[in-house]
Amino acid sequence: MSQRQVLQVFEQYQRARTQFVQTVAELATRPQNIETLQNAGVMALLRPLLLDVVPNIQQTAALALGRLANYNDDLAEAVVKGDILPQLVYSLAEQNRFYKKAAAFVLRAVGKHSPQLAQAIVDCGALDTLVICLEDFDPGVKEAASWALGYIARHNAELSQAVVDAGAIPLLVLCIQEPEIALRRIAASALSDVAKHSPELAQTVVDAGAIAHLAQMILNPDAKLKRQVLSALSQIAKHSVDLAEMVVEAEIFPVVLTCLKDSDEYVKKNAATLIREIARHTPELSQLIVNAGGVAAVIDCIGSCRGNVRLPGIMMLGYVAAHSENLAMAVIISKGVPQLAVCLSEEPEDHIKAAAAWSLGQIGRHTPEHARAVAVANVLPVLLSLYMATESSEDLQVKTKKALKNILQKCTHLPALEPLLHDAPPNILKHVVGQFSKVLPHDSKARRLFVTSGGLKKVQEIKAEAGSLLQEYINTINNCYPEEIVRYYSPGYSQALLERVENYQPVL
Repeated sequence: MSQRQVLQVFEQYQRARTQFVQTVAELATRPQNIETLQNAGVMALLRPLLLDVVPNIQQTAALALGRLANYNDDLAEAVVKGDILPQLVYSLAEQNRFYKKAAAFVLRAVGKHSPQLAQAIVDCGALDTLVICLEDFDPGVKEAASWALGYIARHNAELSQAVVDAGAIPLLVLCIQEPEIALRRIAASALSDVAKHSPELAQTVVDAGAIAHLAQMILNPDAKLKRQVLSALSQIAKHSVDLAEMVVEAEIFPVVLTCLKDSDEYVKKNAATLIREIARHTPELSQLIVNAGGVAAVIDCIGSCRGNVRLPGIMMLGYVAAHSENLAMAVIISKGVPQLAVCLSEEPEDHIKAAAAWSLGQIGRHTPEHARAVAVANVLPVLLSLYMATESSEDLQVKTKKALKNILQKCTHLPALEPLLHDAPPNILKHVVGQFSKVLPHDSKARRLFVTSGGLKKVQEIKAEAGSLLQEYINTINNCYPEEIVRYYSPGYSQALLERVENYQPVL
């Protein structure tokens, strides 16, 4: 065989390998092919090609493995069991930028599925190599490494700590300062994934100088970058008062409020989440948000969107109102109650209704004035019907019951209470009757209205246990009226009158 023929054989073999990896990589993009590829034992066939002498074949083999591992945890498990990770980690340090991107993609695809698979990546020494990739000249390599590190860190605090210990955080902070938008997005996302688990991990991100650089990007025109920036700041601020104050000191107000009007729903949601995480800590932080116009901006945001995007804003209003009478009044003045009432009635999801109920309860629980503001929005009958509905989730029933109790114990606006006399179950009814027993002894006009509206008649129909709190309330109400009036509206009184008529012997 001539030299030329030998070379032709090698060329054919190389073309065949190239065609094979390219075809597998292409087939792996379509979910309907995955099972067939798996059953054909494609993993074992791709593994030796990771060490192929031809760089292009190595890269395409890694890409194919990444796409397969990305599909489900069984295939990711197969990558781990096939001893493919050590080869990838070794090559990651040695090969060109194209291979580094493909190898980091495989690590990300394996690590995303579970803490166990992410731990397998840590155990094979991948973190040190990925951190070295964060210093690579090529932004695409930095992006791929940031993505892999974020996917490992997001599972739990232990894995995040491993990422921190590998020295990733200062380099990720450098990455969010790079000109490439895609790299900044992924690096911000990775910082968010680290910071979310504990105050200590969040502090590590803060100590690397992340807050100032993240805050500068709040007004960046790229929506996907803003999502990640707002998320990272939220994950830092949520842990403690000190961390929340550090975020506020980066002068995020009032600029962050413009994100509540963003056309991107996730930017809106993440901005509202950030404001919520700051507001929940102290009255002072909530007051700062009120002073910046944050409450009104969040209420407008709730009105402009639907579903889960509303949820953090709804909760934020509850957290602000919970701190003090004045802050709750700020929510009322900004017309927060009607907007929460709309959410309570409109939203199909129970967890959103539950959040709206909780927030309304926080607003109405302070004084009669606060409770009246909630009651006149016709919230009480809606809360009651949700509490009594059999299809309501347990959490919704708990939240509506608590909200009703909070509002009723302060509410002296009797017209709003009266419909509840007819519909409320005994455990709610006692709070309703209790409020009438507090107001009627001191208000003659209300006593008259209570009779003409049928309220007194309804109270006489309530069957209360002797000596119970409910019976005490009923006795207090009855003592506000002449005995003959109470008798007149008592059940069976008309029958007793008819019997007296029948038994009456006229004097002739």
